[in-house]
Amino acid sequence: MQSLLKETMGVGATTAKQGLVTMAIAALVGVTTLLAYLFMDSRNEALEVQKLLAVKVEQFASTQQKLDSISTVLDQKLVEVRRLGGNVAALEQIKWQLENDRRKLKSDLTFSIQQYNLKIKDYRNFLAQSESDLQKLRDENGLLRNRTRALEEEKQNVLSENEGLKTERAALTQTLADYSLQNAELKNQVTIASAMKAVNVQVIALAANGKERRGGSYKASRIDRLKVSFIMPANPVAVKNDKDIYIRILDANGAVVSESGVGGVIPFEGREIGYTIRQAVPFENNDQEVNILFRKESAYKPGVYTVEIYAEGFRIGDGRFDVK
Repeated sequence: MQSLLKETMGVGATTAKQGLVTMAIAALVGVTTLLAYLFMDSRNEALEVQKLLAVKVEQFASTQQKLDSISTVLDQKLVEVRRLGGNVAALEQIKWQLENDRRKLKSDLTFSIQQYNLKIKDYRNFLAQSESDLQKLRDENGLLRNRTRALEEEKQNVLSENEGLKTERAALTQTLADYSLQNAELKNQVTIASAMKAVNVQVIALAANGKERRGGSYKASRIDRLKVSFIMPANPVAVKNDKDIYIRILDANGAVVSESGVGGVIPFEGREIGYTIRQAVPFENNDQEVNILFRKESAYKPGVYTVEIYAEGFRIGDGRFDVK
């Protein structure tokens, strides 16, 4: 009996040891599997980070190249406008802003390709508009040169006439003076019309406590008022007086944002268009900054909004902002 009991206890001890070994092996397999899973997951995350970094580097290099290209074009335009005797205030202001963006890009830890793409689009729009103005200046200078050459030839012909043609010479001389006066008036009108610009247009959101939010993308609940801010470059031939500035705010569907008793309509290119708010601004002719505030009682709907600025029958600038 005792022998049978000992044998039974021996078998039980062996079975218990085998169970412990089995449990240890299972635990070791589980730990190994967990470590392998964590290693693979960490490796996958590292690969994703590398991919994101590669995309960021590519976006950064592409943005820097685009800004450098725009800077080169601006330099060329500045040289040509100075040579033609035009107003370079707007070009110099944009050049200054561009150089700030180029410097900021080199140390921008919060680099956003979307933000810089909007800036690049604005710069390209300005270049396209300035090219139109530059072409007008080229044409104007060419016309003046041709007229001056023709008039000079007429003058020389008149001066070579004998004393018997003094009356005709006097008439031609008067014609020369009339042409010169007409050319001067035409040049002044074209210069004034083209020089009235709104540059560096920004749309800033103001909270109810007056805190400003910049960047062009705002939550609807945080917009108590909008501030449209821009620079009016100096014009050496412009008159210092009050300029009526009209602001049009258009929602994503192209409808004019307005408030009862504030907006109205203005004539533009043979038709009437609605505007959001009008403000008289004393034009000081000194590259002044202009700020115009607008409050809408109802909340802004989400979408991309366009801001257009008009003065003296011309569209002088534009901007945009997003509402989330």
